[in-house]
Amino acid sequence: MGRRVRGGGGGGGRDGGAKDRVGVWLERLEKLQAFLERHDPERRFRFSGRLRERFERLADSVKDAFIDETVREDLRVSLRWVRVFRATADEAVRELGLRGVSLPREFKSFVEDPRAHLRKKLFNYFYDLLRGKITLDIFVEKGRAALTTSLKTNMRSIYQYWCFLSMVTMLNRRYGPIKIVYPEHGYIPLDRWGKQRTQSIPPNLSITLGERALSLFIEAPRPIGWGDTRDLRRAWSLYTSLRPDLLVYGGVVLDIVRLGSEPPILKPDLIIEFKELPDWYKRAREVKGPLARPLSAEEWRSRWIEGLWTGLADILGVKRAEVAERVTPRGVRLRETQLVALYKKIYEPKELLVVSRTRTPKEVKKDLRDVGITVIDNVGFRVERLSNVVDSIAKFAEPIETVTITLSGETLHLLHRYMSIRNIQSFEDAIKDLLRRALST
Repeated sequence: MGRRVRGGGGGGGRDGGAKDRVGVWLERLEKLQAFLERHDPERRFRFSGRLRERFERLADSVKDAFIDETVREDLRVSLRWVRVFRATADEAVRELGLRGVSLPREFKSFVEDPRAHLRKKLFNYFYDLLRGKITLDIFVEKGRAALTTSLKTNMRSIYQYWCFLSMVTMLNRRYGPIKIVYPEHGYIPLDRWGKQRTQSIPPNLSITLGERALSLFIEAPRPIGWGDTRDLRRAWSLYTSLRPDLLVYGGVVLDIVRLGSEPPILKPDLIIEFKELPDWYKRAREVKGPLARPLSAEEWRSRWIEGLWTGLADILGVKRAEVAERVTPRGVRLRETQLVALYKKIYEPKELLVVSRTRTPKEVKKDLRDVGITVIDNVGFRVERLSNVVDSIAKFAEPIETVTITLSGETLHLLHRYMSIRNIQSFEDAIKDLLRRALST
């Protein structure tokens, strides 16, 4: 599939009709306020029946007009990107004979209906505005920031996941047919929610290419489950680890945690970074990394409770004491080019690739090439432009070192039940867990 998608994210979205739309959303807000003065002067929002339907219709019309005034053009681009992503996901499922693709919750909400997702991002600020808790100017400021951040985050995810699914499909075409070894449930999981509760970091996908195998980890160096302060201190390095977009390992690798080593994960064979913005090389971000002070389990829970209280206090209408600000050491501000070079230095992969949706200046590519990083640019949404990336992935595939066993239906059923109870994602992890528990008794 080689669909072309024009346009880029992050521009702000105003065009020549912006002034007219400003008038539209404020006019609709005045109409909604008049409705509330007539039917709910105390702003309790306890409507039912037709009044509930009318209120929701009026509220959505205000939010839609504000969205159009604020990010109209970026939303149009995102809708095109969503269509291409969906087509690519469907194609991957069909070609690999899978049940589906598992998406992160926020991202799933966005790709199902981008406009409805953006409305949700305005929810709290909008009700604060209607209750008179914030001014119109503050709503505009906060609402604009929420919409812009959501669009940028989700469009970044779209491009990253589109590249991932496109590469898996191309691996199947060029080196397959591939077989998915992990996970066994017939889905390609793009999310990592709940996968590290067993104090391990499993792959998003382990696949075989004939007699060789690959394991792929999307944004993998993440926190693992912990029980007390000692556990948390051991695992703290995973909270502060730098997080590349994709780690590739040869062979079937089901856990990359290596606490006590530096870095605290198994060093990858290949790192791939995906850049959707046209000026990605000009961007910078703050990286705390090892500068962040470790917390105790008690302090962690205290912060969680304080955050919960801070969030509920306003809704309950009670006063709250000022939460003491605990300052952690500030990090270092790095440009994206410096950050990928840091990935190379810390994780020491055999190869590091940057996939850029748009063209990258020659001098930027040269600077990165000088430190051993290759830029594949001007990819757009054209699958064929990923062929060199797929070839680089495939060359790291390693011979399979596993044993195939046959289980009876009854044993398989019991194993499934055990995995459900223990929230374990794979048969191998379930068997390991059973063995560990048996040997420790």
